[in-house]
Formats: sequence, structure tokens, C-alpha cells
Amino acid sequence: MSYDAVLGLSTVMGTVVAVATTISGAYKRRLAFMERKLELAADAGTEKAAQVAARYAAHSSELENRVRVLERIITDGGNGHDIARQIEALRDTGRVSEVTTQ
Repeated sequence: MSYDAVLGLSTVMGTVVAVATTISGAYKRRLAFMERKLELAADAGTEKAAQVAARYAAHSSELENRVRVLERIITDGGNGHDIARQIEALRDTGRVSEVTTQ
């Protein structure tokens, strides 16, 4: 092999190594970006699930209060007018606490 051939081969090999290094770095950055994107999506999903759970907990608490009042109405008895007034108060959720404290 002549000196020119060795020099040409070295140049080609150096270029191939430089291109491979550049492509490898770009691929690593792309993988890091995709990983971060997945982490953010997972965090958003977790926040949304927490919001849904909070809504269900609030609704469950409201239902428990209503059942508690209904149980009290049934077990305490009372006259028909009083029971009707208490049931009407249950329909207005803002007045549920008013009924439970009486």
C-alpha cells in the first residue's frame, strides 16, 4: 500500500468515526428527550388520577352524610310533617349539615 492510500483510508476512517460519534450523540439526546416526555406524561396522569380520586372522596363523603341523616330520620321516628321537612332538607345539599345538627 502506498502512502497516499494509507492517508486516504485514514481520512475515510476518521470521517466515519466522526459521523458515527455525531449520530450517537444525537440519538442519546433524542432518547433523553423521549424519556423526559414520558416522565411528564406520567406526572400529568398521576395528577389527573389524584383529582379524580379527590372528587370521588368528596362525593362519597356527601353520600355518607346523607345516609347518616336518613338513618337518623328513620330511627328517630317523629311526626310526618317533621320527616317530610327533613327529607326536603336533604334534597338541598347545602342544608344537610343544618338537618344533622338539629
